[in-house]
Amino acid sequence: MPHDAYRKIEAGTITIRVLREDDLPDVLNIECQGYSFPWSESVFRGCFRPDYRLWALDMGDRLSGYAVVAYMAGEAHLLNLCVAAGQRRSGAGRHLLRHLVAESARDGMSQVLLEVRDSNASALDLYVSEGFSVIGRRPGYYPGGQEREDALVMALPVDGRSSAPAPP
Repeated sequence: MPHDAYRKIEAGTITIRVLREDDLPDVLNIECQGYSFPWSESVFRGCFRPDYRLWALDMGDRLSGYAVVAYMAGEAHLLNLCVAAGQRRSGAGRHLLRHLVAESARDGMSQVLLEVRDSNASALDLYVSEGFSVIGRRPGYYPGGQEREDALVMALPVDGRSSAPAPP
């Protein structure tokens, strides 16, 4: 199924849909709120390709989060997931994560991989609570102030042959 043919998921005031290039001004605003070293517009533009899945999370009529996932060698690699500052700890990030995991399974991926800053306790808590486990460490992976910061590599096996649960 072509990426743009994926269905739109709605749950209450949350809608998950395919991210569009015209969403980039809002994406960049959220990105700058969420990260000390945000991705540039050109990095985001480079993600609009057939082997990537880009998801937008709308709350009401406003873009409130996004996820960027690369499909490589039968694995889904979550490259970026960010929720607007005012929507953090609302369950929006969990909803978006569950959606991309379910879609990865439907697309036949064997697992979802990600890197997370060792110091990002809230993201680590989310990923562990959703079944991800630490499978490695990448020393100096993330830029930091005076020194670079390690990333924990996490994985969640998914069975693309069965029907994955839909987000709640």
